[in-house]
Amino acid sequence: MNKIYYLSSCSTCSRIIKELGITPAKFAMQDIKTEKISPSQLEEMKKLAGSYEALFSRVALKYRALGLDKKTLAEAEYKKHILEEYTFLKRPVMLIGNKIFVGNSKSTIAAAKAELA
Repeated sequence: MNKIYYLSSCSTCSRIIKELGITPAKFAMQDIKTEKISPSQLEEMKKLAGSYEALFSRVALKYRALGLDKKTLAEAEYKKHILEEYTFLKRPVMLIGNKIFVGNSKSTIAAAKAELA
């Protein structure tokens, strides 16, 4: 089963879901604000993405507020922050088959669209 981790209040996530034709019939959909990411889910994402850093959003408002932009974070710290605060997960994260697509860049969305075709 394909899965998407997204934020229902995020207009970018909504646009991408619509653009890719993602529906609850085709995808397990998890709103990360109302249903927290579990450590095992994050571990699965990390295995596919290669690192916690690849899943970490540096554009989150709390990134600067917590002074993380002035620190060099280790993998364990990326993991801790993502599990503690949903806003640190780069969105959306799509699991399609055994591939992962992280974020909202044009190339990522194009690759996800090609995988779904």
